[in-house]
Amino acid sequence: MDAIWENIWRGLTEAKPLDQANLALGIVGVGLMIRRSLWAFPVGLVAVSAQGVLFWEARFYADAVLQGFFFACLAYGWWHWRRDPANESEPARVSWLPPRARAGWLATGLALSLGWGAWLQTHTDAAMPYRDAFIAAFSLVGQVLQVRKHLENWIVWLVVNAVAIAAYWKADLAYTAFLYAVYLLLAALGLRAWRRALAPTPPTTP
Repeated sequence: MDAIWENIWRGLTEAKPLDQANLALGIVGVGLMIRRSLWAFPVGLVAVSAQGVLFWEARFYADAVLQGFFFACLAYGWWHWRRDPANESEPARVSWLPPRARAGWLATGLALSLGWGAWLQTHTDAAMPYRDAFIAAFSLVGQVLQVRKHLENWIVWLVVNAVAIAAYWKADLAYTAFLYAVYLLLAALGLRAWRRALAPTPPTTP
């Protein structure tokens, strides 16, 4: 256990600048997203660019490619959150997904995980193809739901971050596992904060 903490401490203090920048930008970006601040988007765009380089170097190829999707999602989210001039303080309201849409996103994530995992196992030297694909696929689902301000995004991130911690720990990437443990805590805080900001449900007509 002492060696693990030494590894994490070494990562925090001796990591190359890109690693340290990724940690700082990731935490700041998620913190701003919890507060539903538009500043989350420019910070996030820089963060995912740095993260993509780091994942590629570690041979987590699906996660590396995923950062490109994140970049596009964040650019879209920046536009989406600003597009309603009638509500400048909160351009897009927090809401739950309808049950059918929730099931559809779950099925989409599982299908992407299986298909992407099979491709990675066959065509690359990915360290953990199916786990890598699961993290990547549901991270994409979580990102889309987040920029659309659906509360389920934080539940997806809780699951993704928990799986990521186990995957990167097994791959001896203690520093990266530590980063995702921080993200796991932030996802729990995000779920609590967005629940408080949840848009009221319109009354149903008898």
